[in-house]
Amino acid sequence: MSKTPYLVRPATAVVTRGFDPRLSVGSARPAVFRSSTYVFSSPESAERAFSIALGRAEPSPDEQVDLIYARLSHPNAEILEDQIVPLEPGARAAAVFNSGMAAISTVFFTFCPAPCTFVYTTPLYGGTHHLIQNLLEPLGIHGIAVPAGDTAALESAIASAERLRLVFIETPCNPTLVMTDIGAAVAAARKRPEPPLVVVDNTLFGPTYQHPIALHADLSIYSATKYLAGFSDMLGGVALGWNPEHVTALRGMRAILGNILQPDESWMLDSRLPTVHLRMGRQGKNAVRIVDGLRGHPKIARLHYPSLFTDPEQVRIRNMQCQYPGAMFALELHGGKAAAFDFLRRLDIIKNAVSLGGVESLACHPATTTHSEMSPGELAATGITDALVRVSVGVEDWRDLLTELRRALE
Repeated sequence: MSKTPYLVRPATAVVTRGFDPRLSVGSARPAVFRSSTYVFSSPESAERAFSIALGRAEPSPDEQVDLIYARLSHPNAEILEDQIVPLEPGARAAAVFNSGMAAISTVFFTFCPAPCTFVYTTPLYGGTHHLIQNLLEPLGIHGIAVPAGDTAALESAIASAERLRLVFIETPCNPTLVMTDIGAAVAAARKRPEPPLVVVDNTLFGPTYQHPIALHADLSIYSATKYLAGFSDMLGGVALGWNPEHVTALRGMRAILGNILQPDESWMLDSRLPTVHLRMGRQGKNAVRIVDGLRGHPKIARLHYPSLFTDPEQVRIRNMQCQYPGAMFALELHGGKAAAFDFLRRLDIIKNAVSLGGVESLACHPATTTHSEMSPGELAATGITDALVRVSVGVEDWRDLLTELRRALE
């Protein structure tokens, strides 16, 4: 830990916390530690390290526990996990994974022992949907789907579900950007005799625009591939929580599954953290200007963006739990799938690709790509139409992006 004797603000902590230059031959920033195994300082230290790693003992404050093996932890993961905590207000610990799906899968396998039930909002990221339908359900981990934004249905499902262990919320949901009330989910969960964990996939809005743990959620999950890394050049996942015991349990399951983030990627992601708010601030401002410039265009049937909400419940949730409308929007075109495909073909600066959150702008057709594993009924129920195109706004000059979008529409 840093020797700084006073409390610093998150923008400072994310650069200085958790790294001692003396451990890297005086390097001002962390080096990359590629070792797979680590030498113990003594047999007693080895015994102590295994006792802590296997949950038989707890480390004391400021105890320097010997590392064992890189599948369990390594210096770059520990530095990253310490430095990313200040980005999520209310968080006290973090665990890093080799992808966002690894983080989500590990959460379910840690906290949902079969047979049990969990409640989740729809639509979800396509990979999460596939995990639920094709792996969790056959294992006896049963999901109860609730439409995103339906607060009454969410509260009812949480109150009535049997053997409920977890509530999984993606807000805003991907790709329609409907928002779900995190606080209402937490309140409903806390009313149960054995409260389930409330877990929020915060990839689309966090850590700049929305803070689930500050709203009393138990875990905030990220595909670090997106805004945290920001350059579409690596995979990563993060889980942050207010209760270190939850994160310790995730690390234990991570060791079994072998899905820790590797040293090089941990080093890369750690180097990106100080610029997350800068990048997301630019991307969000670009999106606001572009959406405003597209409003009322005759070729657009509907624009999906939080600043355009008209439903009173969505306006209430937006105003209560997020600080900015974000850097992603979706548009539905008159003319259905053919119009959507023609629109994508005409883009040049904005690339036709899945993923989001990078410094470059991307656009895709969710119904035939990211969410194509959903049935026609599921797509219709969640508002993912053949006419819908999702756009992730980058850091380019917003005027160039708006000009290109208008030309593609024409």
